[in-house]
Amino acid sequence: MAALVKRVGWATRPLLPVVQASDLDARRWVRALRRSPVKVLFPSDEVVERKLDPGKQPQKAAAEAGPQEQRQKQQIQGPASQTPSTWEESGLRYDKAFPGDKRLSSVMTIVKSRPFREKQGKILLEGRRLIADALKAGAVPKVFFFSRLEYIKELPIEKLKGVSLIKVKFEDIKDWSDLVTPQGIMGIFAKPDHVKMTYPETQLRHTLPISLICDNLRDPGNLGTILRSAAGAGCSKVLLTKGCVDAWEPKVLRAGMGAHFQVPIINNLDWEAVPDHLPADTRVYVADNCGLYVQAQAQRSNKASDYGWVRDHRPLKFHEYEEEEEDLESGASQDWLPELEVQSYDSDWTEAPAAVVIGGETHGVSLESLQLAESTGGGRLLIPIVPGVDSLNSAMAASILLFEGKRQLRVRVERLSRDRH
Repeated sequence: MAALVKRVGWATRPLLPVVQASDLDARRWVRALRRSPVKVLFPSDEVVERKLDPGKQPQKAAAEAGPQEQRQKQQIQGPASQTPSTWEESGLRYDKAFPGDKRLSSVMTIVKSRPFREKQGKILLEGRRLIADALKAGAVPKVFFFSRLEYIKELPIEKLKGVSLIKVKFEDIKDWSDLVTPQGIMGIFAKPDHVKMTYPETQLRHTLPISLICDNLRDPGNLGTILRSAAGAGCSKVLLTKGCVDAWEPKVLRAGMGAHFQVPIINNLDWEAVPDHLPADTRVYVADNCGLYVQAQAQRSNKASDYGWVRDHRPLKFHEYEEEEEDLESGASQDWLPELEVQSYDSDWTEAPAAVVIGGETHGVSLESLQLAESTGGGRLLIPIVPGVDSLNSAMAASILLFEGKRQLRVRVERLSRDRH
């Protein structure tokens, strides 16, 4: 009996299962899948919950994750200061350019081709400061090429919506750039319209009733320097007649140092349209860039070729001068130039709204500019220089006249203020 009870007791005891090591690993893995989902906190306080697929191992899940999830993982691991949370909220994205990208070929076309710029209505700006000035003035960007994301982050976010952002190698920008030290960012903009631009308030408060007319200026560096002086003096606007270098050429932009977005520029004008862009009762003065010795000799003959500042050929449309031109060749007549009074540049010529014509150094001013000066009651402004020196640089002459006009206006205001008191 005792033996029977012992057998029954042995039979009623629970059998201890034999557990293999592989079974323990499997149970641990199942428990891990039953835990609460992972919560990911972004710097923008956005919470994302993600569950792992039970049918995938962690290595497979990471390998099969999409590019967006991998990018989010990199952002979490990186410093919070470098995470473009505002970019994510604004929906901004950028592309990476690959070799042979057709979008890149248009950059050099815009840089080198004035007809393309005029036909497409687009310009190229390079450098962070120039691009920032353009955006502040209301210029409309189309495409940005940049080598580092930090350069784009410096620009206003609201100005970048709808703009194509393309990240390229710095070597590519270095190949395209005209700068000695490229800044790593270039932008294609719609050609600015002076009517729609927003110029700085300080510039508007100091605007003077003086306009500048560029006549046949072909040197990019000179034109850029002239635009810079016009903005510095407070010029109301700059008019460029046909025959001048394009104001939006990269070399002019570089020499202008942001002046393009501080003073209104009206490009490629016919002489017939110039008066339409000047205030009423404007007197037009032509910069006489000759020395006293040259001026005295020119007065004896009154021939255009004797004046360094007058083009010695006339447009074919001025038919009334054709007969006199034949007489000039035979020496019979030398009276075809408009008669303009010559006055010193420091005499008072700013009583009425004034416009100053600056001609190119090679070809001088045109006959149309002399006729416009004569019809408005203007004259020639003589800058005396030492005998033996042919002329001044056109950019220097423009700067002298514009700041002299600024001085005259300031003196007049001070005189009126003293008279009132």
